[in-house]
Amino acid sequence: MGQEASPIRVLLVDDDAHIRMVIAQELMADPRTLLVGQAASVREGRKAIKQHEFDVLLVDLNLGDGEAFELLEFFRSFRPSAQAVVISVMENDEQVMRAFELGAAGFVGKNSWFGNYAQAVLQVANGGASITPNLARRLLQRFDRTNAAESKRRKPDDADRLSAREKEILRMVASGYTSIEVGSRLFISSMTVNTHLRNIYRKLQVRTRAQAVRFASLRGLF
Repeated sequence: MGQEASPIRVLLVDDDAHIRMVIAQELMADPRTLLVGQAASVREGRKAIKQHEFDVLLVDLNLGDGEAFELLEFFRSFRPSAQAVVISVMENDEQVMRAFELGAAGFVGKNSWFGNYAQAVLQVANGGASITPNLARRLLQRFDRTNAAESKRRKPDDADRLSAREKEILRMVASGYTSIEVGSRLFISSMTVNTHLRNIYRKLQVRTRAQAVRFASLRGLF
């Protein structure tokens, strides 16, 4: 996804008018992304989610009348095939973790350099994930390796279903590498990396990067 002839459709929700303008300009400047709608609150976001067809929801964690969590839960009912990327000034581990558990596939800091918003949209739309390496490492440290209850819900051979290459990619993703960076290190294309990621999600019966990394951590895969 993300060709000029068929750009990725993005719905943007942020209560800061200036930030919305900056992100909107970046998305419109990239021919691979198309901004189809904007909203400034949870209430407006709910309406926009119903009205617009989109591939990626780009949403601020803290909105004027609530938090992004409400929209992350809401949009799944109307756009189950769409992906979500959260944005925030602060990398609050608790908030970001909850966003991932609700199905978000990426995080972008508002102080990111130009080009990060469009890149994050392209990554998640193509089955990858977008997260800063520092945040990925911090979140990994929060996983409870002693939580046997969760791992017991899985079949004993779940981890064995992953190929050596899939385990290698999962370890790199858990360390915070993007699909492009993983591909560069393994001498494969980012599209091939994303295909492996989709297979990993399917085999582990998870929906998000955070869930896959948590499972792999509990099983000692890295």
